[in-house]
Amino acid sequence: MDTILLRILVSTIVVSLLISIILLIKKLLNKHMTVKTHYHIWYFLFIPILASFLPWNYFHLREGTQYLKSILFFHKNTASTSERINGLGASQVSNTDLLHDFTVSVNKSTPDFVYHTVFTVWVIGMILFIGIAAYSNYQIYQIKKSAVAVKNQKINELLEACKEMVGVKRKIRLRETSLITSPITFGILQPYIFLPSKTREAFSLNELKYVLLHELHHHKSKDLFVNYVMWMFQIIYWFNPVVWYASKTIRMDRELACDASVLNLLDESGYIEYGYTIIRFADKKHDRTLKQIAPGIGGTKKQIKQRIQCIASYSRDSLLLKWKSKVICAVLGIVVLYLAPITSVIASQNDVYQFSGKNAVYEDLSAYFKGYEGSFVLFDSSKNQYQIYNREMSEQRISPDSTYKIYSALLALESNVISPNNNNQVWDGKIYPFPEWNQNQNLATALSRSVNWYFQNTDREVGRELLQDYFHKIKYGNEDLSGNLDSYWMESSLKISPIEQVQLLYQLEKNQWGFNAENIKAVKKALLIDEQKNGRLYGKTGTGTINGKNVNGWFIGFVDKGDDRFYFAINIQNKDGQAQGSKAAEIAKQILHHKKIY
Repeated sequence: MDTILLRILVSTIVVSLLISIILLIKKLLNKHMTVKTHYHIWYFLFIPILASFLPWNYFHLREGTQYLKSILFFHKNTASTSERINGLGASQVSNTDLLHDFTVSVNKSTPDFVYHTVFTVWVIGMILFIGIAAYSNYQIYQIKKSAVAVKNQKINELLEACKEMVGVKRKIRLRETSLITSPITFGILQPYIFLPSKTREAFSLNELKYVLLHELHHHKSKDLFVNYVMWMFQIIYWFNPVVWYASKTIRMDRELACDASVLNLLDESGYIEYGYTIIRFADKKHDRTLKQIAPGIGGTKKQIKQRIQCIASYSRDSLLLKWKSKVICAVLGIVVLYLAPITSVIASQNDVYQFSGKNAVYEDLSAYFKGYEGSFVLFDSSKNQYQIYNREMSEQRISPDSTYKIYSALLALESNVISPNNNNQVWDGKIYPFPEWNQNQNLATALSRSVNWYFQNTDREVGRELLQDYFHKIKYGNEDLSGNLDSYWMESSLKISPIEQVQLLYQLEKNQWGFNAENIKAVKKALLIDEQKNGRLYGKTGTGTINGKNVNGWFIGFVDKGDDRFYFAINIQNKDGQAQGSKAAEIAKQILHHKKIY
């Protein structure tokens, strides 16, 4: 829940910042931009939302993005560094008694009910504004239902002539209705222009010409599509007054740009007549609710006054002014491109691993997961085949918790912070909640007992920069170490999916990264849980505990059966706080037993 709200917060900041930049440019460079440019630069506002769905990883922007995350986000895991995870792995055989949890809670300063309350209010607001949008569309439907085709031949001929002037080739349906008092235009796939009833009696053909030119320019400029996008903005950011102000400004700029396009088709004698035609539709209050979704020639008295002033001072754009406008747009475009990667933080792609699934068999193991939401991934290397339960959860990236310590140990060895023959650390005397932690440790005991302080010490000695390089090299999940260096793996920034856990175990066991073979051997030795006649079981558990509740349980490892290797990862989650790594290990061992693997 807090992750969703964090994304909303970041996107709100980015959108508000961009709106402020656009408004500042419009104010400072007002006379150096064409009227149309004043409207078109608002299109840049759409990029932050689109950027949320772009695959930024393919543009090699990941490191920059994560640096921005480390500045913008404070991963508020105030853990006393310790985490909650059961540790396995010892240098001796038959260590099944060590499959229990050494768990320390990560404390989040904001209670869950606050997140739920804020999220609920946001959703309720969106629902209300969706209802308003639906009502506006219902009004349009009623207008379409009541409207009748314009039969007047002269008006239809005038429409065709105006279409040719504007350059619109699509079929435009011209209708009359008594439900409106000023013309509006509507329809992206099936364009309509609606005129008030008895328009022919109330207006001359010349005045109708100006009306049709105005409405046709709305169609040509795709203003209806822009309206829908702005509605989307207002629905998502209904709480943000900056977005509402921007929407109001955009509608005004849209009408000014449309007026300028019409004036560009007229000679100077037509400017005054066009202005008088606009005045006739001032402040038609009955139609004002429709203006949000269906643009038209009318408006409030204040809007009409501003438009008349612009018409009175209108002059055709000079070549110099056009070039200035292009340069301003180019500079703004560069600014937006720098802002866009920030919004990749909002994107969901980094939270989900895209698995091809070509060599996978999906099975139902729900009977093993009574009372838990969970996933199980098994990779049979001899058959090059995955067996997966719950594909969605198997692709979802979540905190690795203490399972990350496998790789923390390996990277400490590779960095020569410790070595296979010299990996002892002296306890500093600080009292931890587990007696097993309150003593000197070596690599085997630290992994077996999941001793947080041991790996926090090695991580500090390796350093964030080198750690980041290693995590990029082995492609560990989202590779995001932007959280606190003592707790980035504890329900914080670093995330990985069960499928990726299995893939990494395979690469580790096969040493596909080209690491020192002795270091790989030392880690594997520390992960050995149990040895039987038909094989050996290696593994590591992990438990994610937030505010005293066990919300995330892991057990990952592999079974060595002679020439065969089976790599597995299981994750369980539970809202009641019962999702422990030891329980995940229990379920995994049942599945492996029934599959006759171990």
